[in-house]
Amino acid sequence: MTFAERLTALRKHHSLTHQALADRVGIHVTLLRRYEAGKTQPNLDTLRQIALALSIGADLLLFDEDDAAPQTTLRLQFEATQRLTDDEKTTVKRVLEGLHLAHEAKRWAA
Repeated sequence: MTFAERLTALRKHHSLTHQALADRVGIHVTLLRRYEAGKTQPNLDTLRQIALALSIGADLLLFDEDDAAPQTTLRLQFEATQRLTDDEKTTVKRVLEGLHLAHEAKRWAA
């Protein structure tokens, strides 16, 4: 599968329109369409922005799943939280604090 095919498939998998993904990435929709048509390739910075917008590792855009390196999806998901509202960020922080407290409680109970 080519980069263009993987990008298209991932955009559709996330139920995003061309415009929605272009907005998330910060590029013009025409450029995104050119990427998906295989007419041009993104630079490294844009590739990173696409990966962050899709909350995936850039290797999933570049390689077939079997060839991709182990994912760092958790890190990418944390980076993607930059796009959340302040209230949503507060919720993420509270969830993480709760998970950390639960982990510590289990550790001390053992």
